[in-house]
Amino acid sequence: MKKVNTFKSLIYDLFKDYRFVIAFIIFCIFTLSVILSFFSPYNPQRMYQVPSGLPPSFKYPLGTNWLGQDVFWQLTFAIKNSLIIALVTAFFSRIIAVIVGILAGYKGGTTDRVITTIGDTTMVLPFLIILIAISMILKDWTNNFFNLGILLAFFSWAWDARVIKSQVLSLREREFIKVAVLSGMPTIRIIRKQLLPHVLPIVFTTFINNMSWAIGMEITLAYLGLGIDPTVPTIGTMLQTAIYRQALFMGLWWWLLTPIVTAILLFVALYWISVSLSEYLDPRARFQRIGFGK
Repeated sequence: MKKVNTFKSLIYDLFKDYRFVIAFIIFCIFTLSVILSFFSPYNPQRMYQVPSGLPPSFKYPLGTNWLGQDVFWQLTFAIKNSLIIALVTAFFSRIIAVIVGILAGYKGGTTDRVITTIGDTTMVLPFLIILIAISMILKDWTNNFFNLGILLAFFSWAWDARVIKSQVLSLREREFIKVAVLSGMPTIRIIRKQLLPHVLPIVFTTFINNMSWAIGMEITLAYLGLGIDPTVPTIGTMLQTAIYRQALFMGLWWWLLTPIVTAILLFVALYWISVSLSEYLDPRARFQRIGFGK
């Protein structure tokens, strides 16, 4: 009952934050668009299904592009596909970051040195150049949501693993961990019962931040003509196609503006959710917010 009340209190506190409320509304709209994509009357990869170059109207809320595609329905697929890439990236990078961070922080010694060296090496790599090179060499392999997400996950775990490791290092010296060790509790159980609950706030906030990073990288790769097949709608491919087809010079401003506004709203919503969760899930931040100790 206490956990239920705590959860209700957390939800209530979150919805008192205007940033979280706005971000929540934006994500509800995006979720609705993802659901609508399953009921689209058009094939997202086919061209000339509707009249070309029509401005926004009641029939075509976001107009049509020069390729004869309804921009609104294209956007529903683009949001869904971009979120799939972001979720795959964030999920697998969090698995790596949690395992690496907890092992390095709890075990220490040689394990910590080896893992830290690998992580530091990953962080200093010019990952954008490497991503471009890999995407060019393995273009057919990265032409897939799951594979692209895995590739992005490989370059996005190191910094968050270091943050998790620093948290575990401080927890390792706490009395309850020492008591658990002295009582003979297995290492796996200590990690699962004692350490993991304390690093979950970091996992949640970095998960959202990593989604934002993945969407930004997908847009970057799509703009360079790499990554996903340009005929498959994502926020990045919509933007790349509009720029490549010179939408602005042709007066089709809605074609170019739609992916730009969508990306901005998505980045803002993810950032505000991350900040709100960081404040309300991290006890130290909550104490500072309510003036604890004053």
